[in-house]
Amino acid sequence: MSSPELILQVLRSELRAAGVTYKMLAERIGMSESSVKRMFGQKDMSLTRLAEICKAAGVALEDILRQSADVTPPNDTLTLEQEKSLMADPKLLLVAISCLGHWTLEQIVETYQMTEAECILNMIALDKLDVIELRPNNKYRLKVSPAFHWRSDGPVQQYFREHVVADYFDGRFDGKGETLLCVPARLSDRSAQEIVLKIQQLVAELARFHQEERRLSPEQKDGYTLVVGFRSWEFSAFTALRRPQTKPEPASITHHIGPRKR
Repeated sequence: MSSPELILQVLRSELRAAGVTYKMLAERIGMSESSVKRMFGQKDMSLTRLAEICKAAGVALEDILRQSADVTPPNDTLTLEQEKSLMADPKLLLVAISCLGHWTLEQIVETYQMTEAECILNMIALDKLDVIELRPNNKYRLKVSPAFHWRSDGPVQQYFREHVVADYFDGRFDGKGETLLCVPARLSDRSAQEIVLKIQQLVAELARFHQEERRLSPEQKDGYTLVVGFRSWEFSAFTALRRPQTKPEPASITHHIGPRKR
């Protein structure tokens, strides 16, 4: 990631922490919201414009530059030890997943049987685990990338396989914005790899929507979960009905020396 991209990444994070939306920023600097979005999307900005935005948002330019110099690219996964720590405490795992969904402390406490003090203690624990950076007024910044996913061989994924998958697929998938598809196909390795790439693009698109719609009120959103699996597979009950494969008998070759008998 280039230096301008890092600066803009830190700036976006500081704007979110300050509760400043693109619309609010546009009004303060006399631009349209679409122009502000395009300016951030181009991932390049003059120092003069950067200083203007920082002043309008009440953010110190020096802090932006310092943080971007110190920032390291966020990880897509947690370490094995981090995941083990989350699995050791169900409420800590719950708060971690809520933070990954950008829930506020107030939303977590209103939704789940957890006191504000408990939630804050769990957020402090997540800060110590380097999952989030806890800020004043119980705000936080995620220290994982938008492309975050659980370790494929980790304890959280294993827990999901054993307890969550059956609960997930117990639904009818007939609600608004829901669907369930099981599509078999015979593909070459090359086509299969292309499908995997498209799935990764879909996940990136989901992450983009998730990030952009953080500004919507809780009443305008609902919790959705995408579960995608793609592998070479046959239902075991069908495999049991396959014909036994017989090995072809080796061809016998007989060499005759001299005249053949009649």
